Amino acid sequence: MEKLIYHRILLKLSGEALAGEYNNGIDPHRADHIAERIREVREMGVDVAVVIGAGNLWRGRAGLEMGMDRATADYMGMLATVMNALAMMDSLERINVTTRVQSAIEMRSVAEPYIRRRAIRHLEKGRVVIFGGGTGNPYFSTDTAAALRAMEIDADVVIKATKVDGVYDRDPMKFPDAVRFDRLSYIETLNRRLEVMDSTATSLCMENKMPILVLNLWDDNALRRALLGEPVGTLVS
Repeated sequence: MEKLIYHRILLKLSGEALAGEYNNGIDPHRADHIAERIREVREMGVDVAVVIGAGNLWRGRAGLEMGMDRATADYMGMLATVMNALAMMDSLERINVTTRVQSAIEMRSVAEPYIRRRAIRHLEKGRVVIFGGGTGNPYFSTDTAAALRAMEIDADVVIKATKVDGVYDRDPMKFPDAVRFDRLSYIETLNRRLEVMDSTATSLCMENKMPILVLNLWDDNALRRALLGEPVGTLVS
């Protein structure tokens, strides 16, 4: 029997992971692809919680550039994360993965309110839990929400799922000679200003000794291999 090194994970997805070829909106086929990945992990016996960004639907930065109030722009982003969470739930439920969406901003007709003990109970029963609404507060990113929820549910690791196979010293899409790191310390990540998670999220993980693993979600075997302890992506610890 394969031996797992992580038994409960917080999977952090960007909103762009759900976007189609034009990098905006929700592409149901992309959501279905991610759902299959999550089902594979659940079938391994791993508890899965998910936090999704909102960049495919709304970017607060764009609102700020137009003179919008920061808090208003952030609340709009939080609402967009719930839309993404519902899309992801639909894809999971259609392949018989029981899923619950919990929102930090109450909207009882579409999602449960976030209650820590209830979320843990869902995970114990084998359900996937998707956390929407960010932290429920403006000025905090979904990266920070992911770090916070990971601590609250006692996850073993935050897995930052991206479209590259780890953390590089510079953008590998622009610089072919970019160097990939296998391991990094939290301090090194912060000092180098590497775009793993934002500084608030990284600091929160550092203070609570929560490892962050960055890997390529679109590599068919990366997530499975990571859960079995094989060297995949970049580990920040």
